[in-house]
Amino acid sequence: MTETQVTWLTQESFDRLKAELDHLIANRPVIAEEINARREEGDLKENGGYHAAREEQGQQERRVRQLQELLNNAKVGEAPKKSGVALPGSVVKVYYDEDKSDAETFLIATREEGRHGDLEVYSPSSPLGKALLDAKVGESRRYNLPNGGTMTVTLTSAEPYHA
Repeated sequence: MTETQVTWLTQESFDRLKAELDHLIANRPVIAEEINARREEGDLKENGGYHAAREEQGQQERRVRQLQELLNNAKVGEAPKKSGVALPGSVVKVYYDEDKSDAETFLIATREEGRHGDLEVYSPSSPLGKALLDAKVGESRRYNLPNGGTMTVTLTSAEPYHA
């Protein structure tokens, strides 16, 4: 697995997500009981409680699969060792070519990381994150905007994240 294929997480985030996964798995019998109780109420076509319980089960199972995949591909607590290259776990500073006076600094990590103080987090799978991966300081990269346009961004610094 290369560094760009892993999900970089702090130990705190890994532990929080693992606890959420454990809770969801432990809650499976509760949801199953709810579905069975609602099923016994009669006609399933018009049983709102049954359908709501099934919907909740589906949402929970999607989240379980998402968390399992995320945690299985996680690299915990290790920021990249290299400076000068944008990698997951790097704090990067960029400017957008349309406005060179306005620089932005953010962490390239999974959105599950949330915010780190004032530091915004961009996913390596986002359009901007993908464009910046493996970029070296001074390189410019183009990426697609949601409105169909493109933007050019230039990497001005990349340092390993330190809590």
